Parts: sequence; C-alpha cells; structure tokens
Amino acid sequence: MIREKWDDLRETLLRTVGENNFRTWIEPLRVVEVQDGIALFDVPTNFMGNYVARNFSDAILHVLNTNGESVQRLSFQVPAEFGERRVPNPAPTVRREVPNAAPAGGSGDAIQTAPLEPRFTFDSFVVGKPNELAHAAARRVAEGGAVTFNPLVLYGGVGLGKTHLMHAIAWELKARRPEMNVLYLSAEQFMYRFVQALRERKMMDFKHLFRSVDVLMVDDVQFIAGKESTQEEFFHTFNALVDQNKQIIISADRAPGEIKELEDRVKSRLQCGLVVDLHPTDYELRLGILQSKVLQYQDSYPGLELAPGVLEFLAQRISTNVRVLEGALTRLFAFASLVGREIDMDLTQDCLADVLRAAERKITVEEIQRRVSEYYNIRLSDMVGPKRLRSFARPRQVAMYLAKHLTSRSLPEIGRRFGGRDHTTVMHGVRRIEELKQTDGQIAEDVEMLRRTLEA
Repeated sequence: MIREKWDDLRETLLRTVGENNFRTWIEPLRVVEVQDGIALFDVPTNFMGNYVARNFSDAILHVLNTNGESVQRLSFQVPAEFGERRVPNPAPTVRREVPNAAPAGGSGDAIQTAPLEPRFTFDSFVVGKPNELAHAAARRVAEGGAVTFNPLVLYGGVGLGKTHLMHAIAWELKARRPEMNVLYLSAEQFMYRFVQALRERKMMDFKHLFRSVDVLMVDDVQFIAGKESTQEEFFHTFNALVDQNKQIIISADRAPGEIKELEDRVKSRLQCGLVVDLHPTDYELRLGILQSKVLQYQDSYPGLELAPGVLEFLAQRISTNVRVLEGALTRLFAFASLVGREIDMDLTQDCLADVLRAAERKITVEEIQRRVSEYYNIRLSDMVGPKRLRSFARPRQVAMYLAKHLTSRSLPEIGRRFGGRDHTTVMHGVRRIEELKQTDGQIAEDVEMLRRTLEA
C-alpha cells in the first residue's frame, strides 16, 4: 500500500523541500514498508540515511501522516544491491560543508548541496590590471580540462575577489562538466570534520570522502596554521588528490610562504603549483566595478539620475575594500530612491558620511615624499627644492601624482608642501605622470609599486 502511495507523496515533498534537495536526498529513497509505526526506507549509503533522518524526517513524517499512514519514526537501511549502483549526482554537483550538522553514520560527514552565490560568476567579475592574472588562471582551471597547474592558489586581502573567483570556477565547472564532483569548503570546516572523524573513529570514511572528489576547493587555508594534526591530514589529502591528477584550488589571505605556523611541507606543496596574488584595486578597476554595479541597478531603480563625478569620487575615496565600495553604492541608490532625489555630490556626502570618514586616507604628503625619495635614491631636499634636473623633476612629479590620488589635500596644499609651488605646477605634474603611465612601462611600474607600498 505504502509503495503505491510513495510516488504521489514524493510530488508533495518536491514542493516542500525544493528541487535541489529533492533530487539529492529524497529521489534516491525507496520505501519498503510501514510496520509498528516505523517507515522503513532503502538508501544508497548510510551517510544519506543519516542526513535525511536529521534534515528531512519531519517533512517526510508530516506527508506520511497526513495521507493516511500512522508513522512515528523513520528507519533506513542499505540493501546489498545498492553496492553495485551509482548514486545519481546532485544538481548542482558543487557541495559545501555544513559545520554544525550532526555526524553522519557510515561516512561521518554531513555534506549537502549548497547554492553558490548567483552573483559570483565570471561574467560579473570586473577585470583590471591588479587581478587579470588571477582571473586568467581561474578561467583556465574552470575549463575542466587537463590539469595544467596544481594547486591553483589565490591569495590577497579582504574584498579583492578571491571568493568571487572561487564561486565563478565552481559555476563554470557545473556548466561545462556537470558530472564532476566538486567539493567547496573552508579550512575551518575541513578541520571540524577531521576532529569529528577522529572523535568517532571514522577516519576511513573521512579519507574516502575527501579523496574521492574531482575538484577540492578550500577557502582561507591560513586557518589551519598552527593546528598540527589538521595540517598533517590536509597534507596527505593533498598528496592523494595530486597523485590522482585531481584539481585542487586554494585561497588564502597571504602568500603560502608568509603564513606563520604553516608547516614547511604544506607550504612547499602549496607553492608547487601556480600561486597568484590579487593586488589591491587601483582607481581604474574600482571605477569599472562601480560602473558595472550601476548597470545592474538600472532595472531595480528605473529613472534614478546619477550626476557626473559621483562614481569617480567614490572610486578615489574608498580604496581599500571592494565590498565596502559596493555596499556604499548600494546604500546610495537605496537612499536616493527612498527620498526621491538625484544622486549628486551633496547627497553622496550626506548619505555616506560614516563610510567616507572610515575610508579617509591616513597617508600624508610628507610620507609620500619620503618614500619616493628613498625609492629613487635622491635627497628629500632635492625633491622639494627648486632644482629642475630630470633626475629630481620626475620623482617630484610622481610624488605629486601620488599625493593627488592618495590624500585628500587640494592642489594648492600639495604645491605648498613641494617648496611653495603653484597649483598649476602640481596639475601639470599629475597630468604628465598620467600620460607617461600609458607609454612608459617603467613609470607605470614605479607608480604602482609606490602606491602599493604606501597603502600596505
């Protein structure tokens, strides 16, 4: 009787738990019988049975009891025939660790299909000079072909796009190679599952789970630094996957060699592939990100006017974190929509006063002069003095350019700090460096290196 009902009941469960959860966890279930208030199901693995019992038992019990079955609890078994069957891949096949789930019997690991952030795709990733290499490397890995470098390590500070690229890789792999088993989790979650497996003596299940994937993606690997046992297991997992020619993708907040308390052998493994730095964003990239976001907002805020110069102002003033930059624009559009006003400079400064104060650059003109003098190996007195020799004039113009872009000082104020020069002299120096950056690779490299040093 229950077997005949089950097909109809599954339709109800589909509407209750959603398509992804249904295809992953409910569809593989086969009802056997209901006896003495217990509904017995066949499942492909103990892991699946434990996970369904924890996460979907209430929904299943409700559906059964509201359709004429008197059931108090569920029971799951793995029949011998399932040993030869392949469990259908979930859709998407990108899985993410659930750190607060109860340990599952059999595998000891509660892993569920988790939706990736829909916004984080390659199409929405704004490419500029600071991140073009990382983007190109991520694209290559996402093609899902032969492994050309392993691992791929993406590192950089907060809000520079590491997570965006990780999710974009997963989305692209899902589209190109849906049969691939991609596991995405944080280093903290890896450690959590490792400790659980040790405690419950299920290390073989743990090893099988993590070493049977096609692509392993681990976020924030610096978290395992100083945790010796976790590092050892990560090391062995890494080696096992590389030996199978399986792709590994890692992110960190700094280069592997700079992560303190990370074992040398782990550092060595991480450095044996392609290690890519996502540099701090430059003005052009920040402006491109803002312009891209504005295009996205046009549908949500039709008819909202944006005055010239606002995006340029934000790109210049908020320089440390792309998330803060995007959040500021989101707040600005929402506020302007609520009050029914054009987004102009006055509205921007009123709405984002706290963000702008927090983002206020602490770099001083004097610090810029000192760093530039040291970089070009000239005396500070020659930089601010009257001499017009090219060996002094070019560093002076570079320092003026950096002072214009990295401080909130006006052109007349900058001129006064360069030996009392007129603001037009500063303007000429800034414009000259902007021109040279387009034609002289050495000047462009010098300016970028100094900017990164000053903002570090």
